[in-house]
Amino acid sequence: MLLTLRQQLSRFSHLLQSELFPTLEAEIGELSETARRLIAILEMLPLGRFIPCSQGWNGRPPRDRHTIACAFVAKAVYNIPRTSDLLERLCADEQLRLICGWKRGEKLPHESTFSRAFADFAATELAQFVHEALVRETQRGRLIGHIARDGTAIEARETFPLTKEQKAEIATKQPRQSRKGKKLGPPKRWKGGRAPRRPASLDTRIHRQRSMQLEAMLKDLPRNCSIGVKKSSKGHEQYWRGYKLHLDVADGQIPISAVLTGASVHDSQVAIPLATMTSSRVQYCYELMDSAYDAVEILEHSRGMGHVPIVDPKNVRQSKSTFLPGKPKRELSWAESDRFRERTMVERVYARLKDEFGGRHVRVRGAGKVMAHLMFGLLALTADQILRLGPGSS
Repeated sequence: MLLTLRQQLSRFSHLLQSELFPTLEAEIGELSETARRLIAILEMLPLGRFIPCSQGWNGRPPRDRHTIACAFVAKAVYNIPRTSDLLERLCADEQLRLICGWKRGEKLPHESTFSRAFADFAATELAQFVHEALVRETQRGRLIGHIARDGTAIEARETFPLTKEQKAEIATKQPRQSRKGKKLGPPKRWKGGRAPRRPASLDTRIHRQRSMQLEAMLKDLPRNCSIGVKKSSKGHEQYWRGYKLHLDVADGQIPISAVLTGASVHDSQVAIPLATMTSSRVQYCYELMDSAYDAVEILEHSRGMGHVPIVDPKNVRQSKSTFLPGKPKRELSWAESDRFRERTMVERVYARLKDEFGGRHVRVRGAGKVMAHLMFGLLALTADQILRLGPGSS
């Protein structure tokens, strides 16, 4: 007999409250609410399944990677900014050290060991595999109503590399000189109006993605650090240096899929890879997206997979001189508008990730390590949201 997700969570919660927590409190003392949440999250995550054992290899065996991975999950749950702060907390808090897996009196690894282990986790994409396994196991057999899709800014402390074209332009560019031989600064940009629009090209990334596999689509997306820009609710442009995290979130605020790109990548270029990834993990009916995803290719791809896309229509503001009376504005129906209100759940997930699970404390460099840092926080957030769906949750 197959149990539903709520029945499985009910049994899991009963085991935690009646057996695991009393046993641990008898050994390590009274547990705080954050410690209880960390224990429940670690018990739900299948970390040990994806961490290879080093026994039998040549050379000096490395430190136990499983305990270090648990420590990085604890870093996200406790919202600790840096790895050095995590080590200080582990040294001072014996209860946290025992929860992560270190025995009494066992010496903690050096900070460099944590850094090497984190680099291994980023290279092997450990957190991504654990998150996929968690989603497949907990959402199996569940029909999800809505998938909300959006991207958010991730600020990073690193410089973005120049492209080959930019390096060649800088190498061949001669300094401007006046008639008297004096060097001049760069020419001023023309601000007389908008530049003429280029004709639409059929060889765009969204066009190519329709005939590509998922691995090729993800490989084609730029991942280097870059400059991003977005408009605020008041219409002002905001710039940031770093990356952009794209999420697909299911009902119950459960993150299903995640992709990291450069900050300059438009949200629409990640819609088809995210939809393909999410469709391989869960079953759902509706896709909720804002006006940035209003493209024919995205809508056709969503309908081709058997889903119903609900996209906020992109109505470009027109002046009175260019107003076309025969072309009415696109509007959502009352049923689509009612479902579109569910899209705000992805904004709440981003808020929790940044405020509670270390999304604002990016202290690593490189797309792989930044993604690993965010995914450890996303792992803890996903497990915490799944536990909230159990009995007694509001």
